[in-house]
Amino acid sequence: MIELYLTLLASGVACFLLHFLAQYRVATLLRRDHRHEWQIIAEPDGQPASPLRTWIRLQLALKSPVLPALEHAAITQWRRVWRYAPWVAWLCWFGALAMQWAAR
Repeated sequence: MIELYLTLLASGVACFLLHFLAQYRVATLLRRDHRHEWQIIAEPDGQPASPLRTWIRLQLALKSPVLPALEHAAITQWRRVWRYAPWVAWLCWFGALAMQWAAR
């Protein structure tokens, strides 16, 4: 039982880390394969944006239907990982909490 509990906790952490890795991979693929689209995210006014503003604009791009329209299989796959990894992480953590509550 303890092994399952620890596995659920570790899986939740791994899924959250995967969520952030997916953002990094999408940004890397956009920079490499779709420079014009990346420029729209990173340099909205023709000037380089701050890292925080670039991150916020990347979040908006990840939520929009623009990235699947690029028809880039790897970007679409990493976007899907970015979208669903937090849900799996929360399910794992809630499962671990349920196990902890049931063990009382």
